[in-house]
Amino acid sequence: IHLSQFGGGSVQAGGSLRLSCRASTFVYTRNCMAWFRQAPGKEREGVASVDGDARTRYADSVKGRFTVSLDNTNTLYLQMNSLKPEDTAMYYCAARNIRVCGTKMVGSDFAYWGQGTQVTVSS
Repeated sequence: IHLSQFGGGSVQAGGSLRLSCRASTFVYTRNCMAWFRQAPGKEREGVASVDGDARTRYADSVKGRFTVSLDNTNTLYLQMNSLKPEDTAMYYCAARNIRVCGTKMVGSDFAYWGQGTQVTVSS
């Protein structure tokens, strides 16, 4: 699976951005998909995931502000609203080989990764 990311950029606090990630193969209902992020000097963290049954999971830090979705064009989205400076990071989409995401978003569980896109939120 090849993942190509689009979107990102710079925005002021309180603004919105949408990230997209197009998969090269059919992943809709077949693969767990997720978004991770990594800020400078910090560990990579799982942000949001969606499994083969369209069940979603979010990190506590983004609940109520971010929305993850996957459509039948095999495109994964991350709608980010009410952005905060602490959301500044490089964002990566990722795919597992199975449709189950599990209870935690662990990077080592994901075999395929996008190229990353920078999100910068200024105060």
